[in-house]
Amino acid sequence: MYSSAQEKQFSKRSTNFLKNGVPAEEYSSLIELLTYHEWKYYVRTNPILSDKEYDTLYNALLEIEKSNPLIVRPDSPSQRVSSDLNPDFESVPHLTPMLSLGNSYNEEDLLDFDRQVKKLSAIEGAIEYNVEPKFDGGSLALVYENDLLIRAATRGNGQQGEEITPNAKALPSIPLKAAFSKHGIYKAEVRGEAIIPISTFKNVNKKREKNGQKLFANPRNAAAGGLRMKIPQETRERGILVFIFQLSYAVDKNGNDVLGDLRSHSTQLDLLDSLGFKIPNNKERKVANKIEEVIKFSKTWEEKRDTYDYEIDGMVIKVNDLSIQQKIGYTQHHPRWAIAYKFKAKQATTSLLDVEFQVGKVGSITPVAKVEPKQLAGVTISSISLHNEDFILQKDLRIGDKILIERAGDVIPYIVKSFPELRTGEEKEIFFPSHCPVNHTDKSVELVKSEGEAAWRCPHCVCGLQNIQKIIFHVSKDAMDIDGFGKSYVEKFHQLGWINDVSDVYNLNYNEIAELEGFGKKSADNLKSAIEKAKQNPIQKLLHSLSIHHLGKKASKLIAQEINHVLDLSNWTEEMFTEIKDIGPVVAKNVIEYFSIDDNILLLQRMESLGVNLAQLEEDKPIEVADDAPLKEKTILFTGTLQKMKRNEAKEMAEFAGAKCISAVSSKLSILVVGEKAGSKLKKAQELGTVQIMTEDEFLELINGG
Repeated sequence: MYSSAQEKQFSKRSTNFLKNGVPAEEYSSLIELLTYHEWKYYVRTNPILSDKEYDTLYNALLEIEKSNPLIVRPDSPSQRVSSDLNPDFESVPHLTPMLSLGNSYNEEDLLDFDRQVKKLSAIEGAIEYNVEPKFDGGSLALVYENDLLIRAATRGNGQQGEEITPNAKALPSIPLKAAFSKHGIYKAEVRGEAIIPISTFKNVNKKREKNGQKLFANPRNAAAGGLRMKIPQETRERGILVFIFQLSYAVDKNGNDVLGDLRSHSTQLDLLDSLGFKIPNNKERKVANKIEEVIKFSKTWEEKRDTYDYEIDGMVIKVNDLSIQQKIGYTQHHPRWAIAYKFKAKQATTSLLDVEFQVGKVGSITPVAKVEPKQLAGVTISSISLHNEDFILQKDLRIGDKILIERAGDVIPYIVKSFPELRTGEEKEIFFPSHCPVNHTDKSVELVKSEGEAAWRCPHCVCGLQNIQKIIFHVSKDAMDIDGFGKSYVEKFHQLGWINDVSDVYNLNYNEIAELEGFGKKSADNLKSAIEKAKQNPIQKLLHSLSIHHLGKKASKLIAQEINHVLDLSNWTEEMFTEIKDIGPVVAKNVIEYFSIDDNILLLQRMESLGVNLAQLEEDKPIEVADDAPLKEKTILFTGTLQKMKRNEAKEMAEFAGAKCISAVSSKLSILVVGEKAGSKLKKAQELGTVQIMTEDEFLELINGG
């Protein structure tokens, strides 16, 4: 971006300004100088000024602008952080779709990709590819017009995203001005990934800990969430950098496409580098002459990913020649000329220190491994679910074992195996409890295991822990959805003796709550409003919230369609339940057992007396499907993150359109609706070849009669 002569001139000018001050007439020169130092610090990671020296020059800029507000330029570094709030993020269309990438996991997948590229392009010889790191953060698109940054947006659903321009301007690694016009480009859109360096992330968390703030879980979430902060200064404080990986749109003043003039993807990156954008350097990316070089380079990076200061979960491989890219084209969901090579799940060895046994809402006993804390994919792992007794036996686990752990999909911690060959003889066998692990008195209840189930359960709780878990579930988003009523509230109110069963949730003293430390009247009023709203929930939500074993959302909905009042179920027989399609004898038996217990009936009666709805509402009634419903007799499944609606809303819309929502990809599935970051379900549906795959927008268009 800058020649050697320019850099020397900037260095000389910096020294002069720091020594003698900055006269107002040097305003434009000062902007150029500060822009250069931002580039050196954030893009090249090679600052030549100390933070204090930079601040001195920056403050001089502010003084000049304060005295002469009419001269302030839009590309001034002072304009990076505005004082405006972003209360809402409006959706804006991308100039070209931001598609997902297909995934590969091994050498054979990459060889298949190369064969497919050659077939589609009708080229027999070697194909040139560009290989670069697949950064794990938040994607965004930046639009420049007449060299100035005019808009930034998140990826969204690929077609449109949320506008975050003030936040993007707050990030020093994003140029406010880029000289596209020197290359005949009047309007351009570039794509990038917002990430936080691992070293920066640690420092940010240290600062948050010192200030008593909640720590961020990992760099990826902190970066993606940082793009959508309401206050741009808070976005800046997260230390986010933006790596640019594509010039996706470029036109001249007459609107003519000039993107193809660049000829190759690597040429694009070189151009973006020369314009001041942060891109992977020559050691981090490679132009490979054939697929074998791609494989070698990708595996090299997989081996050294832990030494890199950025979270990456793979490499991105793109056909380098833009004319070949154009010839190969796209599917609805991804370019045929690019693929992601995903690294294996991150693994590490640690020690199994102990096993704790937790009691769930239906009495299931879950063993939880306490391991020596280990950093894995940006997160400290100290607890890992062991699922059940069978899992412990299959893995041959003992307390004191050295174990191999990984984060499945870089998310869920999992024990891969133990290392019996490293045992010293001091390891202890893990004995699954035969009685309630909480109550160790002579009243302790013997655990039972039902036929066909892996979990041991406590059938009659006497320690009270199940009740607490039931209340936590009852108020959760999945059940009665009482906004703001989290696990900590339940535990605190239980300790105070205010809540002992789910009915007590509806009989709280809000004046007492307002007096609690950390609450106040507003918090108490908000909680009251949320509880009052929950009282009017349809009975399908209430049935699901009662923690009846095996009674899930779907079964609760089917049963709610058949009754006028929840207490009607106290007179139902097994046959009446099993006459309902998809309700089996296990669910029937468990519901009958629940409603045969007098205490449960009294609980429901008390809830009704406190204003909780127990009668069938319009939302509970079966949906009448018209003969010409667009999805009649179709099965549908949603995967990935939807941008325009919540998953439950999408399911309701599908059901109104005649579809049946199912939970897995199989030959029975008709339609798979794909949101952002769709994973294995999409791949399986593509492999089946019989499933219609559509985007969120295509789904909405279909059911709205488009």
